Amino acid sequence: MKYVYILQSLSDPSRFYDGITEDLKSRLKQHNAGEVLHTAKYKPWKIKNYLAFDYHKKAFAFEKYLKSGSGRAFAKRHF
Repeated sequence: MKYVYILQSLSDPSRFYDGITEDLKSRLKQHNAGEVLHTAKYKPWKIKNYLAFDYHKKAFAFEKYLKSGSGRAFAKRHF
């Protein structure tokens, strides 16, 4: 199972991060421990939303979409 997740910074609520993982709790701990370069500056983080996928290909495609301009607009409207 793959999880595509959206994090929101607690120190700067206007900051979001999209990612993918197989272990959501462990990955959030890594983000909040400063172990992820892209998110270390704005920690701590909370999970705003996540979706579970059975198929790895669909999970990666959805994560890629969320990182696009239209994907960001979609996430703001629906999440």
